[in-house]
Amino acid sequence: METATSSRVSLRSLFALPVIVSALGYFVDIYDMVIFTIVRVPSLEALQLTKADISTAGTFILNCQQAGLLVGGLLWGILGDKRGRMSVLFGSIITYSLTNIACGFVQDINTYAFLRFVAGVGLSGEIGAAMVLVSEILPKEIRSYGTSLIAGIGYLGAGVAYLTAEYFSWRMAFWVGGSMGLLLLLLRVSVFESGLFSSLKTQHKGVSRGNFLYFFSSRKQAIKYLRCVTVGIPTWFVVAILATFANELGEALAIPGGLTPGRCVMFIYVGFAIGDFFCGPLSQWLQSRLKAIIGMLVVSALLSVAYLSGGIRTADGIYIICLLAGIATGYIAMFLTMVAELYGTNLRNTATTSVPSVVRGTVIFITLSYQALKPSVGVLTAASILGVVIYGLAFWSLSRMEETFGKDLDFVE
Repeated sequence: METATSSRVSLRSLFALPVIVSALGYFVDIYDMVIFTIVRVPSLEALQLTKADISTAGTFILNCQQAGLLVGGLLWGILGDKRGRMSVLFGSIITYSLTNIACGFVQDINTYAFLRFVAGVGLSGEIGAAMVLVSEILPKEIRSYGTSLIAGIGYLGAGVAYLTAEYFSWRMAFWVGGSMGLLLLLLRVSVFESGLFSSLKTQHKGVSRGNFLYFFSSRKQAIKYLRCVTVGIPTWFVVAILATFANELGEALAIPGGLTPGRCVMFIYVGFAIGDFFCGPLSQWLQSRLKAIIGMLVVSALLSVAYLSGGIRTADGIYIICLLAGIATGYIAMFLTMVAELYGTNLRNTATTSVPSVVRGTVIFITLSYQALKPSVGVLTAASILGVVIYGLAFWSLSRMEETFGKDLDFVE
């Protein structure tokens, strides 16, 4: 059910060039972000690593990428509020496209790790700037449709990444991803800057822009920011634990034939796409961001329990759980829309870019904790402990957050 106001707003603006280009940009961003997870095993086998070394080296390289995402989130977030949303979209895509092409030539672990760090720096700028740009140019009545469209199309990039790696070599998979990014630059030339940001530069010249330290200027602000972070962490628990280490979890679950991490990643990200397409209309129908996210998160937690409990005894059954878990955890667009709505125009890009990057940075802690716990309690219990903590923090944060549905974004901090 839509409100009377939203029914009078044309949906044609959802197909404006900035929305379409942002969706395609996120598609390439997701492809390049997950490609290492998908080709982790075959690429490290090609570099002559043993089975035991693949687990530890793979964790190291993934954590280097996540560290890059954290650093880049701060860099691009601040730049987006100081110089504009478009400067971030251009700079980030050049960085990660060229680096992913270089990844196709790696011959040793240290170079691989360094390149994934630089790729992470570039990859962290895309989603925050795109979500902010679209949130600011679309009418508030259809804002959630626009951000859902971006995320829904974007997460399909993971499916294309899996198929590319399945039918071509892992090196070619990197080259394809980087090349798509460079082609996207041609479309980016025609996209215009956010009107709210342009207005900010002329009407609020004395307002501080891109001040990351503002988020920690008081206890209230710090808690607000950290709550935003914890709401997003379950998405990376599903990817970084349930998918990335699916081969180890499948062995512990005695799944006949084992599990392929790349296939789990593909199913989860296809689920993300479906979930994000669904979450926007759900939020519109409920007239609430919080209710939509909480409902989906409850289902996500239950599916994680189903995965780790040992009740599913076949690989196909686990892949179905991965797809469903992806759908249930596909609230990323709504989560980032909510972050954008919580902060003023002078800090909106800094918040919306840095929050998901900090979320991605927590993968370092998550994977290291998993590696530290599994020798003493086993892989299933280690994953379960992390799941309880992560989902618990997310529900606690949501229970104390401000509802932002329909909020006017023309304000400053």
